[in-house]
Amino acid sequence: MGAIAERYGRVLREVADAADVAGRDPADITVVAVTKTVGVAEIAQAVSAGMHDFGENRAQEFTGKRGLFPDERWHFIGTLQSNKVKQVVGRATLIHSTDSLRLLQAVDRWAVEAGVVQPVLLQVNVSGELSKHGMSFEEAEEAVRAACTMPGVLVRGLMTMAPLTRPQSVRWVFHECADWMGRLQSLHCDAVELVDLSMGMTNDFRVAIEEGATIVRVGRAIFGR
Repeated sequence: MGAIAERYGRVLREVADAADVAGRDPADITVVAVTKTVGVAEIAQAVSAGMHDFGENRAQEFTGKRGLFPDERWHFIGTLQSNKVKQVVGRATLIHSTDSLRLLQAVDRWAVEAGVVQPVLLQVNVSGELSKHGMSFEEAEEAVRAACTMPGVLVRGLMTMAPLTRPQSVRWVFHECADWMGRLQSLHCDAVELVDLSMGMTNDFRVAIEEGATIVRVGRAIFGR
């Protein structure tokens, strides 16, 4: 067994343990393998180890790696600039980082032009850190309401990033994000299906799962440093 397969197995065991603590089914949690700075050979090893969901931070890298591994599910998880939207829409399994109403509108326009419906998550800044992108609760509420009139997007949930510190210290961020989604679910319409919470990375995905994450974004724990 290679190092990547071994590390992936360890991550799956930790996912199962965290799900067990929360009384959840591990099968309901998707591990997205983050391929930022990861080469083609390592991605091929990951596919051989059974991984099929991959996440990229930059549009150019997303396009290139998706082209080499077109049968896998590619998530866009990084900051998405308006002039790069065209490269991602219709190609991403899920855009995690829709961090403003303006960006949501841009995704909708390109999706309509391409004749597709693009699944997205709204990136929210629960922690309030100035260094992080994302909407406030009020902005997310406005975006959800606006999405109800957008034929080109399907809002599937929320994404957030916690401060880089001890996992137990950021539990409140994940708990609050889950609470935000519960409050927003009352705004349900055909273009909004709030079922996914993308939260938790290598450092804190176990706590995120205990607080309701359905998607965790794991890079270092799978691919190493």
